[in-house]
Formats: sequence, C-alpha cells, structure tokens
Amino acid sequence: MEQQLEEIREQQKASWNKFSPGWKKWDDLTMDFLKPMGDEIVRLLKPKNNEVILDVAGGTGEPGLTIASMLKDGKVSITDLAESMLEIARENAVKRGIKNIEIHACDVCELPFDDNTFDAISCRKGFMFFPDMLIAAKEMTRVLKPGGRIAASVWNVPEKNFWITAIIGTISRNIELPPLPPGAPGMFRCAEDGFMSDLFSKAGLKNISLYEITGKLNSKTTDVYWEMMTDIGAPIVAALNSADDDLREKIKNEVYQVVNEKYPDGNVIMDSSAIVIYGEK
Repeated sequence: MEQQLEEIREQQKASWNKFSPGWKKWDDLTMDFLKPMGDEIVRLLKPKNNEVILDVAGGTGEPGLTIASMLKDGKVSITDLAESMLEIARENAVKRGIKNIEIHACDVCELPFDDNTFDAISCRKGFMFFPDMLIAAKEMTRVLKPGGRIAASVWNVPEKNFWITAIIGTISRNIELPPLPPGAPGMFRCAEDGFMSDLFSKAGLKNISLYEITGKLNSKTTDVYWEMMTDIGAPIVAALNSADDDLREKIKNEVYQVVNEKYPDGNVIMDSSAIVIYGEK
C-alpha cells in the first residue's frame, strides 16, 4: 500500500480507537439512528439460513449481529480497522446471546479471506472513510462468491443531513478549517450523484441499484445532541480543541441557537438521509 494511504489508514485506526469509549456510551442512541440503513441492507441481502456473510467496517456490531441472529446454520464475520470498536461488538454479541460470529481486526484493502468465500457482504457507513475506495470495493468483490450480493450505505448530501451540518456548519463559520484534500476521507465523500454506482461498476459488480433511506436522530434535547456529537465526532472534537475557551463557548451557544430555532418545542429529532447501494458479483 502506498505510504500516503498507509498514513491515512493509521490515522483512521487511531481515531476510531480513541473515540470508541464515546461510541460505547452512545451505542443505544447511535444504533437506533443508523437502524434504517442497516434494515435496508438486510432487506436487500435477504440472508439465508446457512450462508456465510461478511460485515465490513462493523464497528460496534451492526448490522452484522442482526444478520447473524437471522442465520440458523450460517455465520457472520465482522471486520473493522479499530480493535476497540470490535471489543464493543463482542460485548454486544454476548449480551444478545449471539455466537455464530467471528471478529477480525483488519484493513478492508487487505481482507484476510480467500477468494469466493462469502455469500453476501454488508458495509454500513464505511466507504466514506476507506483510504482507497476502489481497492476496498475490489477486495470485497474478490472475497464474494460468484452471484454473491453486496449492500452498502453512505451519507447523502449535506443539505439532507441537518444532524451533522448543524454543528459542523457552526464550527466552520467560526473557525477556518483546512480544506480536505481531493478524495480524502470525509462524511460526504460518496454523496455525489452516480459516484457509488460507478465505484461498484469499476469493481466488477453488476445489477447495481440505489435507494435513498431517511432516518431520525432522536436525541430528544439539545443537551444530549451536543454531548453525543462532542463525544463521538473526531473532526468536531479536533476543531473545538483548536479554539480557546471563549470561542468554544460561542460555538456551543450558536449550535444551541440553530437547533432550538429548528425545534422550538424542545423535541430534538433530527433528519438524516443516506444512500444504500446494492450489487452482485
């Protein structure tokens, strides 16, 4: 792997491991938030009893654990770059009594599996952060059996995701953030029309289809929203850490104002939109 890609991978790994306590703390809320995307992936994959399925960038375990619970005689391999996130996945599997899983800490660009191993692959919210998305897609295709299915989700355009633009937009108005290099990992890297279809096609997949899935971040209060986002959002924390106390407080007050203006009744349920893409080998 090129040195630049290795550096990005190591930065990603360190960041997800560092923020894993926040993801564990907010696991119930974030998994409820992301559930519609996972449900659509499951619907498209139609897991069958004895299948062997791969969940890439599985984080704290979803949708891999849900898929595993549907397989009477099959199993799921859950992979992620960050060992600390996978520890949470293990704990969640134990809590739910799910045993037909294997967990692997590995890079999606170098999957430790033989060709034609899996009947299906799920990947919820991973592609935006892969150092080289085409290598990743080709690796997934390599380990997929002929005729196998893959379904992945990525974030849609910023205009449809107030849950993140409310805080990132406010930070950007107060702090001059360095622009991301072209193609660098980021939230909306895959949102451009046709981007994911083209990527899947280049990886050798066919029968490609796209779906828009909406969701709700049910934080209930602005306090919960602020606390959660500043616990799990690496770019948010990095930006706030670069500000002095007065500027941080100003940004916080402005975020509260933006959110409270949109939800004057105090019931903070924020819209999201994702793209789910399906393909076959």
